[in-house]
Amino acid sequence: MKQEINIRKKAVCIMSGGMDSTLSAYLMQDAGYEIVAVHFNYEQKTQKKELECFHNITKALNVVNKYVLNLDFFKQLGASALTDNSIDVPTGGIEEGVPVTYVPFRNGIFLSMAAAIAEKEGASVLSIGVVEEDSSGYPDCREEYIKAMQKAINLGTKEETSIEIKMPLVHLKKSEIVQEALKRSVPLELTWSCYKNEQRACGVCDSCRLRLNGFKEAGVSDPIAYE
Repeated sequence: MKQEINIRKKAVCIMSGGMDSTLSAYLMQDAGYEIVAVHFNYEQKTQKKELECFHNITKALNVVNKYVLNLDFFKQLGASALTDNSIDVPTGGIEEGVPVTYVPFRNGIFLSMAAAIAEKEGASVLSIGVVEEDSSGYPDCREEYIKAMQKAINLGTKEETSIEIKMPLVHLKKSEIVQEALKRSVPLELTWSCYKNEQRACGVCDSCRLRLNGFKEAGVSDPIAYE
């Protein structure tokens, strides 16, 4: 069995610039972890805006140690409305089954790369803001899958490495995420969810619809601008 050690209390936080991963990082900081922030540029349609949000959020969190990783693999792969310019982002409402905005095995690849950073940094925790209810049918947002990845990561790293993947939002509704973020003074105005636009959110893609409905059910207004 691996020997569990925790020399320094660090959490590697995968941060997209969105509301869920931002709240997850704030929860890790509130729990006493030093944040190591990781952001992926994967040639998504809102890449520039998401990177801007990541930098603004990590500044608000006073994060010193951060990684921005550039991946062109997903653009070459295509097969997703987020990365393939020949596929339109759907705006007609939530799709049944796995939607066209699903990026094949994205979270698996992100978790693997973040795990390498966690091992290098001596971090005991890896945080990801997956949400089962609001995953839009994404198979890589399920708790069962994340737990399986944790086991695989610990099997494939050094004996002294012991990494727990925390997914603090996995069973929350979007309205509960909004409420929890407001309670903790998370700067939601710095976050971005839109799949289509980088200036003003479209308000009609799946991600915008989920976000707007969360704010509506929470009884508060979304602070970002919409078309």
